[in-house]
Amino acid sequence: MKRRRFGPNATVSAVGFGCMSFGGFYGPTTESDSLRALARALEIGADFWDTANVYGEGLSETVIGKFLAEDRSRRAKITLATKFAIRRLPDGRRDHDNSAAHMREALEGSLKRLGVDQVDLYYVHRIDRRIPVEDTVGELARLVEAGKIGAIGLSEIAPDTLRRASAVHPIAAVQSEYSLWTRGPELGLVQACAETGALFVAFSPVGRGSFSGLLQDVESFDPKDFFRHGNPRFQGLNWRRNRDRLAPFLVLAKSWDVAPATLAVAWILAKAPHIVPIPGSRTAEHLEQCAAAADFEIDAARLAEIERILPVGFAAGERYADAQWVGIEKY
Repeated sequence: MKRRRFGPNATVSAVGFGCMSFGGFYGPTTESDSLRALARALEIGADFWDTANVYGEGLSETVIGKFLAEDRSRRAKITLATKFAIRRLPDGRRDHDNSAAHMREALEGSLKRLGVDQVDLYYVHRIDRRIPVEDTVGELARLVEAGKIGAIGLSEIAPDTLRRASAVHPIAAVQSEYSLWTRGPELGLVQACAETGALFVAFSPVGRGSFSGLLQDVESFDPKDFFRHGNPRFQGLNWRRNRDRLAPFLVLAKSWDVAPATLAVAWILAKAPHIVPIPGSRTAEHLEQCAAAADFEIDAARLAEIERILPVGFAAGERYADAQWVGIEKY
């Protein structure tokens, strides 16, 4: 697996592994399938693993912790990232809490579930507008000094927030949705990461499965599919339009003898050297397709052809439903 720079002195795999689906966000899975996917990730060198305390209410972290506990030598082979800030309220609503107390309480819970003494990267999952980002980063810097976390990350932020945060302490990574049908980060966030030295971490690089070529009948989504059941891009006329617009991309991938998911991830890698996509998967087989992107070279001509077929703004519908935009900063 090829490598990309992470922080001043480290590297991570060019394609990482998003572990949100272990928590059942895209329908049910099994612990054995998740453990098998983690084992395969390690075998193929996809060693940048991303989770969060709210993925399955701790289930994703627990599965990773079990995998690491099976062989303690595995811990040194991966760069492990998790997140805090999203709290579930008793009535089911979400709240965003960047307070020092919640930050430390959430971290201790994550460390216990993961079975580790330190996480390599700790993200602020959502910005709490009641607390200046400078104060939040200052508290995180104390956790770096204490050896609890290795580096600080931010998620779903605007470029100005990154610059303000970086003035307090180096920000190692910024995470946001980025794919052929979500190009917003190109409006300034990708550039701000290059400017500040932060790794840009692209989640949902396969468009929540839309670029795999396997999604046709959205009515077949599992009832527990949290993101796609309410996502405007997968609803009614929007989905029919998106499915039709994606068809030429699937044909192009076939003509180049590459899996569509591989091509979608390879496109991201070709956009800038400081971007690392973290495709999520419930199976080892899908992960293998995504990770193969690290070895699929896209030259300028192929890049132009992909973007001719799928130009900026081609997707019908917003990337989130109204309720899911809470806490997300626009680019």
